[in-house]
Amino acid sequence: MVLDGVIESIVFQNSQNGFTVARVLVKNEVVTVVGTLSKIYQGQEISAVGNFVSDARFGKQFRVQSYELKEPKTEEGVIKYLASGLIPGIGPATAQKIVEKFGAETLDIIELNPLKLSEVKGVTLKKAAEIGQAFLDIKKMQNVVMFLQEYNISTNLSVKIYNRYGENAREIIKKNPYRLVEDMTRVGFKTADKIALSVGIPEDSQFRLRAGLVHILNESSEKDGNTYLPVEDVYVQLSKLLHIDIMERLEDFNDIVSQLVIECVVKRCNFKGADCLMLAKYYEVELKVATKLLTLNHAMTNQEDVEAEIDSFETINNVKLHPDQRAAVSKAINSGVCVITGGPGTGKTTIIKCILGILNRRCGRIALLAPTGRAAKRMSESCGEDASTIHRALLIDYDGGETKADSASFFYNETNKFPYDAVIVDEVSMVDVNLMLSLVSALNSGTRLILVGDKNQLPSVGAGNVLADIIGSHIIACAELTHIYRQSGDSLIISNAHAINRGEMPIIDNKSKDFFYEDKQSQEDIAQTILSLISYRLPKYLNIDPLKIQVLAPMRVGVCGVDNLNNMIQEKLNPSDYTKKEMRFDYNMFRVGDKVMQTANNYTQMWRKERKNGSWEIGEAVFNGDIGFVTDINEETESLEVTFDDGRIAEYAREDAKQLMLSYAITIHKSQGSEFDVVIMPIIAGASSILTRNLLYTAVTRAKGMVVLVGSRKNLHIMVGNNYTAKRFSALGIFLEKQAHNMEVLNGE
Repeated sequence: MVLDGVIESIVFQNSQNGFTVARVLVKNEVVTVVGTLSKIYQGQEISAVGNFVSDARFGKQFRVQSYELKEPKTEEGVIKYLASGLIPGIGPATAQKIVEKFGAETLDIIELNPLKLSEVKGVTLKKAAEIGQAFLDIKKMQNVVMFLQEYNISTNLSVKIYNRYGENAREIIKKNPYRLVEDMTRVGFKTADKIALSVGIPEDSQFRLRAGLVHILNESSEKDGNTYLPVEDVYVQLSKLLHIDIMERLEDFNDIVSQLVIECVVKRCNFKGADCLMLAKYYEVELKVATKLLTLNHAMTNQEDVEAEIDSFETINNVKLHPDQRAAVSKAINSGVCVITGGPGTGKTTIIKCILGILNRRCGRIALLAPTGRAAKRMSESCGEDASTIHRALLIDYDGGETKADSASFFYNETNKFPYDAVIVDEVSMVDVNLMLSLVSALNSGTRLILVGDKNQLPSVGAGNVLADIIGSHIIACAELTHIYRQSGDSLIISNAHAINRGEMPIIDNKSKDFFYEDKQSQEDIAQTILSLISYRLPKYLNIDPLKIQVLAPMRVGVCGVDNLNNMIQEKLNPSDYTKKEMRFDYNMFRVGDKVMQTANNYTQMWRKERKNGSWEIGEAVFNGDIGFVTDINEETESLEVTFDDGRIAEYAREDAKQLMLSYAITIHKSQGSEFDVVIMPIIAGASSILTRNLLYTAVTRAKGMVVLVGSRKNLHIMVGNNYTAKRFSALGIFLEKQAHNMEVLNGE
């Protein structure tokens, strides 16, 4: 339905995403209007499309789907409009004077002859010109927002598009909407294609071919983690995307590639005999990481005997290191860069503590880092010293850019070095190539860099394959731990994890204290068993809070997918209650008390955290994988408050709440870097590319107290035997080998 009225007041507006609560006068009745309404002002006329909804606390509201704005027609409306903050320098008193002078012609005067405003007492010629320019800028921006609204582009992004292209935004987009794919990282090919086809751009346009190519390379990095693609793969994907046979347009394709190379958007490379295409930004990133790693590595030349210090560590801590572990410690101390890799129970934590003890005596400041807050917390607890996320240690500073990606810059960087003599990074398998560049760029030559991780874990969500590439290059010193150092009593978690990694069936006789198997066939039975385990069986057996039990599922969809399991568990553990605040955000119903996870890096999300002295630390940025609980919901502003595991409290507006999901159950990919007291995992049938040995291994190694697998033995056997690993195309290892060779040639080796 359509609602026409005049904006009486604005109750709430989020400046980041445009979410607004406004009062609108509709025929002598004031209606509460909610939705994404950017840059609206009191006194404006609005024509909104949407529907009425009933809010439990605030009653009837009109939820806006789309809208149009018109300038006010009455003098009273114009006064409200001008006094609303629309134009800097015009408050209520000045607005009153201007309207008294010019009456109904006020807005025409401001737009067409603004210098005439200087006839009003207190308005100088300079101020009059500024008022006119500001008014025009607002009108131009609103026109762009209205135009893009037709294509489901958010108000926030529309404003950024306007800031990128200025007053010609609409014309530029109509001429070639595919520019958005390259210039605006949050606009996908399908959106640009929809606009293009609607404004009459032909399907065989070279604009379309170029945008499709750039989109494929971008999507390949964002979704699959690739930093390059073989040209043969690009042919296949591009043909499918554009619904054409690319081989029939091979000349056009090569011309476009050549142009993109000239413009430094794409690199055409030969990697191991294959013709490949690579976004120039990833070429630069991986090359820089390789060069920096080699520089750090070559800066350390002194070789020192550490045997006596290892002996001392053993005596003080009453432990006995395996020879492989002693060798790993020696490599770490005597290398500029060193990788330590091993599965669970191989003593990585013990080795870190030993290295830390030696370095504390030998050099100055040492930083303990991890890619996620949960991993950093675990590292701090195990080592007995403060650990931080890489982002927080480098002092994150969101740059707000759109042309390079919504990404972060850092206080410590290439020109302002990180003030530490040694850096130890845990869970390196989770670190993507962009974050690795930020880290190594900030390190002084001579800083030791020790990278710790499990090479058999799933690779990073972001682009690149940092840990595997470094190990595979054989250029950087690497210590691989295979001897199982930690295995207590009847525990089967560690031994079963290693068995799975070797392709052997785990022991599932249910005789141990920490590894159990529930044999169920149908997905419905599996889901119901998981529900009973998390809601009462395990809490009663272990005397544990159900919220400390984590369900890890291979997929999001299906009966045993994350989405369905979350809904089932939520209704069991945190059901709807008239005393409990709740609100739907997109497809998610959130209630106070719900366990939730942040699903994307958000560098502008504000948070506060209470210090021990009672004062508050204020900061910004929440990260993909952060877990917390909904602690409050504000129905009027349509916002919710989340308190994260580390004590940070963040308030989410409706638009930002889209980045949250229920996390009673999460995907195994999302669990990386975390440990949970108890892990439950459904074992189901599915695509061989998803249900892999690697995935099962990762899930099992997330548990520190107990693992419960639920499903059929047949599917478990299939999963253990499935050693499929999706090929990730990344060039860091290639660049390490090439740069190492170049250094040898330069040094005459």
